[in-house]
Amino acid sequence: MTKKGVYNPEAELAKGAELTASSYDKTQGVDVTAGKITVGGRAGEVEFTGEAAGKGAGIEGTMNVWLSIFRYMRPDGTVNHVAGWNIALALKPGQTALDTARAFETYINAATRPYKAKASGNKNKAALTITYKEPK
Repeated sequence: MTKKGVYNPEAELAKGAELTASSYDKTQGVDVTAGKITVGGRAGEVEFTGEAAGKGAGIEGTMNVWLSIFRYMRPDGTVNHVAGWNIALALKPGQTALDTARAFETYINAATRPYKAKASGNKNKAALTITYKEPK
């Protein structure tokens, strides 16, 4: 962390990770419904639909969520550099949309990264909401 500049809360709290997602499964889809996770608490969200065909060769049968690298200034003037994160999970044949959302929720919440996730929905259509949590 470095120290510089003047803290502008409105500008700094609007900074955050760009959220993107991609499905490499033949039958389970993903759509980004809220594409930015901000330091100020705005959540990002992806929506999974359908039942998975499952793992094939290479990346076939996987679901991927990416969070971009970003920086922001804290009120004390230090600059925090937040690393990007690429999460790829292999899907099982017959895995529901809610199963996929829960798998990402478990993975994200178990990690030491500054993000928390919550899954909701049903077997056909499920959402994964991701928020940024300032490290203590």
